[in-house]
Amino acid sequence: PLTIIAAPAPALAQSAQGADEAGLSFPVDSVVTSQHEVMVGGERVPYEAQVGYQPVWGEDGEVVAALHYTYYRRTDVSAAERRPLTFSFNGGPGSASLWMHLGYTGPRQLNIDDEGYPVMPYGFRDNPHTILDVTDLVFVNPVNVGYSRMVPGAERRDFFGVNEDIAYLSDWVRAFVTRAGRWASPKYLIGESYGTTRVSGLANELMNSEWLALNGVILVSPTGLGVERGGPVGDALALPNYTATAWYHGQLEPALQARDLDELLPEVEAFTLDRLLPALARGGSLPEGERAALAAEIARWSGTSAEWVLSHNLRPDVGSFRKELMRDEGYTVGRLDARYQGRDGRDAGMGYDYDPALTAWNQSFSPAINLYMSEELGWQTDLQYWLFGPVNPWNRQGDRTGEALRRAMSQNPWLHLFVQSGYYDGGTDYFSAKYTMWNLDPAGRLQERMRFKGYRSGHMMYLRAPDLEESNRDIREFIGWALEAAECPAGWRVGCGG
Repeated sequence: PLTIIAAPAPALAQSAQGADEAGLSFPVDSVVTSQHEVMVGGERVPYEAQVGYQPVWGEDGEVVAALHYTYYRRTDVSAAERRPLTFSFNGGPGSASLWMHLGYTGPRQLNIDDEGYPVMPYGFRDNPHTILDVTDLVFVNPVNVGYSRMVPGAERRDFFGVNEDIAYLSDWVRAFVTRAGRWASPKYLIGESYGTTRVSGLANELMNSEWLALNGVILVSPTGLGVERGGPVGDALALPNYTATAWYHGQLEPALQARDLDELLPEVEAFTLDRLLPALARGGSLPEGERAALAAEIARWSGTSAEWVLSHNLRPDVGSFRKELMRDEGYTVGRLDARYQGRDGRDAGMGYDYDPALTAWNQSFSPAINLYMSEELGWQTDLQYWLFGPVNPWNRQGDRTGEALRRAMSQNPWLHLFVQSGYYDGGTDYFSAKYTMWNLDPAGRLQERMRFKGYRSGHMMYLRAPDLEESNRDIREFIGWALEAAECPAGWRVGCGG
């Protein structure tokens, strides 16, 4: 049964109020607590859910914003203060935490079919694959997403930028750990899409500004993290994703289509690195015969025509590809998940009208999170839950978050990295994610603490039932792997810690 308890937060009085731009008030420091349980792998997992606000404080100790969060704590364990604790961030950068909250690691999951497509009636159900059995979870909404808000008089420039975002979130996480009594817990960060930029920067900021070291960082569908991959590199890296997409829709030539995806991808990856990238680097100096031969190969691996590839100077962008692949059948394919098909107003043109994947997700996740917050967790508010909040303009200058993550891993021999990507994601494609991971560590000294895993789905690869089970199992194994490393004393030494 649901037990809802209104509990004052430890610091400010619960009566302290903020107000959004529409004049709607919200308590800047408050929590509602309820008791639940979920079955995971045949095991009953009882847990407490805390949903509420924790302030963001300015330089003079004044409240400048309130971040809305949901904290799940397993209640039947001993030495709870030493149990792993994982903070979860989504992307955007103006995207709320609901995607991984109700789609991936949380104890409830939105209603979808086994392939990850939304179904009606909209709502939620138990998630039998939640990682709550092995780690407590905190889902965080940064400023101006979800129910999180600035308070009147706060300055937008203090929040909305790569490094601004990292700075205030680092302080917020440290305060949360202190309030929750979790300094002894092994700590992990998981981020999706732009959330990977957040958590990569946070790994270093937490260690060097808050003196809070992590055990693991999980990057789901990562961005470029400031790792340079422009020019021919960026043009070439998209091809393996095109191959996966064409294979899924049966658009490859029969000899390739008859083979399994796991067999094809290593071959197109090798072609991309060993032949395509060097050829693109030669630009217009590439001889005409070599250009024609390369166009034929790109067309073969992408399910398109050599003429079309040549018309894009051997560099077809993802938007044009998703319009072209099934143009003759009257379909576009999704950018964030190419398994989804769309219908444009006309078949002609270079770009598509909308991303059918994102459109479907918005329609199903929005009702689910609103129902879940009010009916399951007892959170009552007149504020709108912002799936995508007003955070622009966003200061993207000085993005060195990949280098920040490398520094944190170099300084902390316990810190491990796990990268998860969907083969059908054209927004943050899987081969670019591999390239980013490889080039975080150009010296090759950290590779033994890095893992990569690909899945047969899109940007939110966890929506497909087999991938939901597998990807959560992979996170469990990653958490255990990082904990084993923590049995070594801190510091670099032969045979222990890297």
